[in-house]
Amino acid sequence: MDTLIFAGIIVAILFSFFVAIASRYKKCPSDRILVVYGKVGSGKSAQCYHGGAAFIWPIIQDYQYLNLTPLPIDIKLEGALSKQNIRVNTPSTFTVGISTEPGVMENAAERLLGLSLQHINELAKDIIFGQMRVVIATMDIEEINADRDKLIANISTGVEVELKKVGLRLINVNVQDITDASGYIDALGQEAASKAIAEAKVKVAEADRDGEIGAASAQRDKRVAVSGANAEATRGENTAEVEIANSNAERRSAQAEAERLATAAEKVAQAKVLEEAYVAEQRAEKQRAERERSTQFANIVVPAEIAKERQIVEADAEAERLRRIQQGMSDAVRAEKQAEADGILFVQQAEATGLKAKLLAEAEGAQAILAGKAKGFKDLIAAADGPVGAQQLLVTELLPQLVREQVQAISNLHIDKITVWDSGQGADGKGGTAGFLSGLVGAVPPLHELAKNVGVELPEYLGKLDEEKAKPAQRQAPKSDAG
Repeated sequence: MDTLIFAGIIVAILFSFFVAIASRYKKCPSDRILVVYGKVGSGKSAQCYHGGAAFIWPIIQDYQYLNLTPLPIDIKLEGALSKQNIRVNTPSTFTVGISTEPGVMENAAERLLGLSLQHINELAKDIIFGQMRVVIATMDIEEINADRDKLIANISTGVEVELKKVGLRLINVNVQDITDASGYIDALGQEAASKAIAEAKVKVAEADRDGEIGAASAQRDKRVAVSGANAEATRGENTAEVEIANSNAERRSAQAEAERLATAAEKVAQAKVLEEAYVAEQRAEKQRAERERSTQFANIVVPAEIAKERQIVEADAEAERLRRIQQGMSDAVRAEKQAEADGILFVQQAEATGLKAKLLAEAEGAQAILAGKAKGFKDLIAAADGPVGAQQLLVTELLPQLVREQVQAISNLHIDKITVWDSGQGADGKGGTAGFLSGLVGAVPPLHELAKNVGVELPEYLGKLDEEKAKPAQRQAPKSDAG
């Protein structure tokens, strides 16, 4: 029993092992590429399989599929510049798919793995757009319009090289139509149509001419043959008549007249045939002149119109470039003005801030000075036992300034010349000159008077003012003649 259980366990383990092995063995469908990545070998980022199968090692390897479904891409290319700088519209349809070529599959595994078909479509579209513009820029407009096979071959070559770099291949190219904005291709078509019509008309005229000439030649041969037969018959008859007998003159005259009329008719017929031939040749020359006129129009007028359109486009482009340059200069000047205004505003703000700080400092200094003075006055009043004593001390402190002011009362007096008429001694025993000088000194305000004017009574130790003597001295005016 135990043996059976053990055998069943072994069978179960083996079955699970084979199931696990089978689940890691992956087959690659024909419409996909199996990409195995992880540890796949030295120097490789992935191993690609198209068809067949591969064993995916657990833990160290994993896998994904790349879809080989063809992707149709519509390319609405407009305004591509040709070699002649003519813008061409070439709407086309491209069919691309992931390549199965060895080496290119690895590029697809490195660059397209994990992308959806929509993302691959957009990537291929960008590559095709760029290569089509490059190819069209290397070809003339006539070559693009006339040789479609060469255009498709050039596009296929350029696009195929770039698509291989991302792991794609070009399956098909279908150029739907080729147009241009200037109408140059339409002009080429009209020129070709005009040439074909002119050549057809010439061929028709030549056929008509050959038919008419052939008919006239046949008619002429017929008439010549008939006339020759008639003449031969006439000659035979005449010979027979001459041999039989000489015909009478009238019969000969009638026969001669008949010959003249036949000759004249023959010449008239020949002249008519030549006239008809000349008319046919004239019509052919007119057709040839018309064809030459169409050719000259296509070779001279059409290129001139194209050159005119190109000059207009170049002038518009130059005007747009100058307008953009002018706009850029305006923006630069505007930015420079704005920077200058910002600088002026910054300087003004800095000056205002500095002025404000200076005023605040001056105010604080003045406030400190006033506070110091107030404290000094307070201490002075306290030291002088009251405001009156403090006032006396302040006046005493200002006494030198008062004396200086008293002296300056006469020191600033400018006297260029003094004339004195001395009349001897006066009542006080002084002469004229002495009286003038004493009166001049007496005119100076006394020190006590100056103090009283400010409401200050000088202390007694500075002396007292003799009011009786001061009043006359004040009232006395010096007699002088200053000149």
